[in-house]
Amino acid sequence: MTERAAPETYSISLSVASGLEFVELAETVTATLARLAGFDEETAMWISMAVREAVINAIKHGNREDRQKRVEIQYAFDHDGLSIRVTDQGSGFDLSQVPNPLDPENLLKPTGRGIFYMKAFMDEVDIRSAPGEGTTVRLRKKIRPRSA
Repeated sequence: MTERAAPETYSISLSVASGLEFVELAETVTATLARLAGFDEETAMWISMAVREAVINAIKHGNREDRQKRVEIQYAFDHDGLSIRVTDQGSGFDLSQVPNPLDPENLLKPTGRGIFYMKAFMDEVDIRSAPGEGTTVRLRKKIRPRSA
């Protein structure tokens, strides 16, 4: 009986102050890691856009741009795909109160599409928020086998 080795998993963490100048850093790191994980350039761009939206939300809405509060971004990737967790230190929010960006009264508003974009760009999106505990956004993109 031969033992199968567990798939090799890599993880990287990034911690930034709640300043919008760090959004581009998170986006660039994400795109680079997505390429290292095996995604093509276009998919890596969509993954980095989803993380961009999560980080902006964490900085602006979660931590309210309080530079004393951190945004933690954790990446884990293996042969199956890339998982990303973005956590803020804010007061949390009620996800059911987030307006639908596709409702006619919201179509022309310049904000309010971040969660919608994350769900469009990623295979899995899980948002956990609790008063006093902040918000954690979990994103996952699976690697699809390339066609021959």
